[in-house]
Amino acid sequence: MKKYSVYLLVGLCVLFWSGNFILGRFVRDDVQPLELAFFRWAFVCLMLLPAFYHVSLRNVLKLVREHFIVTSVLAILSVTFFNTILYTALQTTTATNALLINSSVPIMILILSAMMLKHDVSGRQVAGIALSTAGVVFLILKGDFGSVSALSLNHGDFWMLASSLSWALYSVLFKLKPAGYSSAELFMANMYLGFLYLLPIYLAQGYTFHAEAVLLENYWAYFIYVSLFASILSYIFWNKGIDVLGAAKTGQFAHLMPLFGAILAYIFLGETLQFYHVVGALLIGTGIYVSLFSAKPVVPGK
Repeated sequence: MKKYSVYLLVGLCVLFWSGNFILGRFVRDDVQPLELAFFRWAFVCLMLLPAFYHVSLRNVLKLVREHFIVTSVLAILSVTFFNTILYTALQTTTATNALLINSSVPIMILILSAMMLKHDVSGRQVAGIALSTAGVVFLILKGDFGSVSALSLNHGDFWMLASSLSWALYSVLFKLKPAGYSSAELFMANMYLGFLYLLPIYLAQGYTFHAEAVLLENYWAYFIYVSLFASILSYIFWNKGIDVLGAAKTGQFAHLMPLFGAILAYIFLGETLQFYHVVGALLIGTGIYVSLFSAKPVVPGK
């Protein structure tokens, strides 16, 4: 697959996640974080069942059995922890704080790649991340840096930081995935294993069958969105980006989330686009261009 096609896929992945971000904040008063996480991954597991017609269940079970620690770590970080913690953060933190903290993901990935995988970091990559981070900050602060003093932290912000770290770790450790298995087998093992780890946590909350049935009846469309677009398609696209571009370059696309969030708000919520949106978009776009297209290939350090 050509790199330009991968750029498009990763961009779509971040667009779908932006919708997930807005949806998680929108339903926070009616759907508990663990409920949203549970129904999300339960729907994913149901949707993926027909895929076993083409994917070998025997190979998936063999993968988990022979590489239990690696597959468990990847599943816990990406499925069990990441979105559950994200939805928990969105219960109390503001959208502004959450987006600011989420913009640290590319930086976390770059640092973790250098520390854990001994990847060299080019000056252009650092400059690109700095530019796009500045664009994110400019966008969220609406061009008024004086409003930084008005920001305040709460425990939701620390949950958001933990969520970002979980995804950054997954993105870096995905490079250590077991060899000899297809992408589909790795994906299926990750989804089902992550859901199995989430299941006892959900059951321990003591939700009643009737209450969950009513919740499912009222919010099934939301669950389908976060399952199909923000989960199955997004994870496939993101993993393809890591395989082709590397974790550091793929992580740079996370800076598009606040920009996509503003566009979605314009389309679905009737909010207006302002001059600071344009400036922020230019900085983010320039940063991604510098990091992806101007940088020399990054090779493992000796």
